[in-house]
Amino acid sequence: MSDDLTPKPKTETRRNPRRDGGRLSSVTTAIHLLKTFSAEDEDVGISELAKRLGVAKSTVHRLASALLDEGLLQQNPETGRYCLGIELFTLGSLVRARLDVTTESRQILNELREKTGENVRLAVLERQSVVLLHDLESPQTLRLRSATGQLRPAYCTAEGMSLLSGLREPELKKFLAQPRVARTPATVLDEEELRNQIRKVKRQGYATEDETCDAGTRCIAAPIYNGEGRIIAAVGVAGPRVRIRRSQFNKLSQTVLEAATAISERLGYIKRQRVYI
Repeated sequence: MSDDLTPKPKTETRRNPRRDGGRLSSVTTAIHLLKTFSAEDEDVGISELAKRLGVAKSTVHRLASALLDEGLLQQNPETGRYCLGIELFTLGSLVRARLDVTTESRQILNELREKTGENVRLAVLERQSVVLLHDLESPQTLRLRSATGQLRPAYCTAEGMSLLSGLREPELKKFLAQPRVARTPATVLDEEELRNQIRKVKRQGYATEDETCDAGTRCIAAPIYNGEGRIIAAVGVAGPRVRIRRSQFNKLSQTVLEAATAISERLGYIKRQRVYI
């Protein structure tokens, strides 16, 4: 009887270490394969890649084929040798754009903080959120807490709405298909209302946030354009509602727009260019 009542050990799901390790090893080898190329070795053959990586040619061929399919490698049809693919350039451009806007905006952001006396933010879109690359804290005693690196919902922040105004319809539709949660009683969740707000941002050139993300907080933000006329970031001025009053929105928005324009021009943006949205 006692044997029947003895709790049986829980059955654990066993992993296949060889299989899991193989997956990790394949990813690592693929990364090392990409790093093998250099300015001196722009194109390399399978045999040489296998030798440098210390793996079988069949393994290199399999990884190279997968990278070729994803556009991370290109193959010379005459020689069969491989070189880095154009997709890496696209990914690199995204990284460079963030680095450029972070560097080029620093002085203007500091000047904007001195002029407004409020928190000044630089944000980029990251899936459903905005990430604050800069959040320069207000010099005033009553101020918002600095949150550089923090993720905030794009659908209820001024920076987020500015960035959403630059999405093409397929991208915006995909964004709006994701679930949304109310952060405050003022958070807008309805898709059509969000679309109306985005259209308004496009018309007036800036977005406002009136306690839609955090109670007691208001923000005005404007989009930043790169040299190709695309929105890549947003600059915002945020502070407590006791200082940023609705009656000041119009005046403050012009100050934010001037800063956004100055940063955009540093990135090569010319206003008369057509903006692709």
